[in-house]
Amino acid sequence: MTDRLKIALAQANPIVGDIEGNLKKARDIAGQAAARGAAIVLYPELFIIGYPPEDLVLKPALQSEAMEAVRALAREFRNGPALLIGTPWAEEGRLYNAVAHCEGGEIASLRYKVDLPNYGVFDEKRVFASGPMPGPLSIRGVRIGMPICEDIWTPDVVECLSETGAEILLVPNGSPFDLYKQDNRLLHAVARVTETGLPLVYLNQVGGQDELVFDGASFVLNKGGALAVQMPSWEEAILITDWRREGDAWVCEPGPKHTAEEGEAAIYQAMMLGLRDYVEKNRFPGVVLGLSGGIDSALTAAVAVDALGADRVRALMMPSRFTSQESLDDAAGVANLLRIRLDTVPIEPAVNAFSTSLKDLFQGQQSDTTEENIQSRIRGVLLMAVSNKFGPMVLTTGNKSEMSVGYATLYGDMAGGYNVLKDLYKMQVFSISRWRNAITPKNALGPKGRVMPDRVIDKPPTAELRANQKDEDSLPPYAVLDDILACLVEGEMPVEEIARRGHDLAVIKRVENLLNIAEYKRRQAPPGVKISTRNFGRDRRYPITNRFRDA
Repeated sequence: MTDRLKIALAQANPIVGDIEGNLKKARDIAGQAAARGAAIVLYPELFIIGYPPEDLVLKPALQSEAMEAVRALAREFRNGPALLIGTPWAEEGRLYNAVAHCEGGEIASLRYKVDLPNYGVFDEKRVFASGPMPGPLSIRGVRIGMPICEDIWTPDVVECLSETGAEILLVPNGSPFDLYKQDNRLLHAVARVTETGLPLVYLNQVGGQDELVFDGASFVLNKGGALAVQMPSWEEAILITDWRREGDAWVCEPGPKHTAEEGEAAIYQAMMLGLRDYVEKNRFPGVVLGLSGGIDSALTAAVAVDALGADRVRALMMPSRFTSQESLDDAAGVANLLRIRLDTVPIEPAVNAFSTSLKDLFQGQQSDTTEENIQSRIRGVLLMAVSNKFGPMVLTTGNKSEMSVGYATLYGDMAGGYNVLKDLYKMQVFSISRWRNAITPKNALGPKGRVMPDRVIDKPPTAELRANQKDEDSLPPYAVLDDILACLVEGEMPVEEIARRGHDLAVIKRVENLLNIAEYKRRQAPPGVKISTRNFGRDRRYPITNRFRDA
């Protein structure tokens, strides 16, 4: 029986479906851990195929390749540390979310996830079978409990492991970021440690996968809930933790305790990482966006430069006859501060061509949003042309407030590949822009100091699709709109309850109606970084055809 143990925690960034690449990363991590004397290496949930795999995991070819990759890893490290690696595992007609215990050149044992989450962004009951209640593994004479992610969010699995002799709980996770997730993780982890008296390792993956972002932020709790280790957020890291036996209990020696970003800093890191991984994992050379002189496009450009570097970000200013000199100057100011290329492509010739083509068809009709939307769609065509010709992905720049109420144009400003502001309300856009002008984020590739002129933040928002237009001509003030939307979207609050917060009932009903009738637009919107507890898409799935109104 050993009294000392080194456990390597691999806070790593897999790519979904890249079994060969993930296997190489697993080998590199195992080699580094072995060289540093680790007896056990713990990888994140489903690491060999990436998480979440969605219906991709149902492919028999992927299942076979993943299982063979794990067997190959076990053979290669027959004389190395024990490897605990997440993988799908097919057995007797059932598919499991599993952890393979690789030791002595073979898969010594398997443990299956019991509690399959099926809420919010999760659909695991759709693709996996629930495993039986597990017992502990024996590694170097130490009994290791292996609950997987959701298994620690309720007491049953951990209680079973404790009652069957587990001494240390190692928990591999694919836990996506939202603003309140870190507190929730700690809450559940502390509860399990308190109930069992066992130390717990919470290992989370890091990286972006479509709309989800995984922040890492792995940690170790000793008996009693004391924090022994806090790994960094938003970056890959391999940490060797040192453990010693004290009587009948195991204790993790104190290690690094990184401070996790909160508030605007955490949101900004999520946007940077989500965009960077979406661009790089999908092999785009860079991004292109319309830079209007407004705050949404300015913040989008800043995030893109911080995530990718100025040389991979290109912008177009596409003025019309309604574009003010102020907007032209502000777009140029943003481009200069960020040091990105800005090309000016006037849209008036194209607008005139459309007007000529539609003149007879529209005879006798008044100008309205039809003509405004044509301008937006011309800009979308120009951006897509640059994308097709030179390869960068188009970034859209709409925010959650606009997407909630349909204040966006299909095939116009909604045309593109990704949207970093998709889950940010307008008031958050203002606060984060002010924050970024004052603070240079960790790991940012952009400039220190300001990234947009102050006037971009301070001036009234406008789409500039008609003369003297302001957003508040069509919408309630954003402070009012955002509070109502948060109540409806995140809170699912009844209209009467929202009114008790001081909002006008007629305004609430109007916003609720706009929210419902814009569902068809949101279904056609590009993906974007999940920030809140309830984003549009994976979290909130409403029917397009829907006559219910809370009125």
